[in-house]
Amino acid sequence: MSYILNIDTAVVSASVSLGNDDKPLNLLINPSQKDHAAWLHLAIKKIFQETGSSLEQLDAIAVSAGPGSYTGLRVGMATAKGLCYALKKPLIAIGTLEMMAVAAQSESTTLLCPMIDARRMEVFTAIFDHNLKTILPPTNIILNEKSFQEVVNQHSVTFFGNGSDKFKDILPPNESAQFRTIEANAKHMVALAFNKLQQRSSMDLAYTEPSYGKDFYLNSVKPS
Repeated sequence: MSYILNIDTAVVSASVSLGNDDKPLNLLINPSQKDHAAWLHLAIKKIFQETGSSLEQLDAIAVSAGPGSYTGLRVGMATAKGLCYALKKPLIAIGTLEMMAVAAQSESTTLLCPMIDARRMEVFTAIFDHNLKTILPPTNIILNEKSFQEVVNQHSVTFFGNGSDKFKDILPPNESAQFRTIEANAKHMVALAFNKLQQRSSMDLAYTEPSYGKDFYLNSVKPS
């Protein structure tokens, strides 16, 4: 029996879930993106109170490692690494797009295409089949009316996530393309994290960073 704390702050809502092997025991969600940092530690405390368990019982801590919101990813990763260091537990990194694909596995289409809004017409995206085999590795693309044309001509695809709305507006009508509202959260990390724990696939605490999807730039003032 393995207990894993799962943390997701990569997209709009933040969530935490406690997993027992590959089954979620509890789930807490914060829909407001502006206060993830303040909410997260209180939520972790509450989830252990509600399940009657303790941090010391954990076998690992998993975090949704991106791509996604820069600030959200920093908050989640810092929290997970801090807990792992203090408790001497392994850190497990879960790809946010793969977590989203888990949430969509009940869809009837052949392929699953999660999309995270990256501003303007850009999205972070990937394509998976229903066994979570990667068809298109995580990438960031600028959408246009020809994006994924070859894929939807050959397969039925479910597009979802907060970046899919703008693709729906420009994709020419195609019966193979379906657009769904699917909410992914930390409970969709549970089985993925358990599989990685069994495979002893943990991360280095000192060097692990979130996968931002693209470079992060700070405006700087050049000296005169």
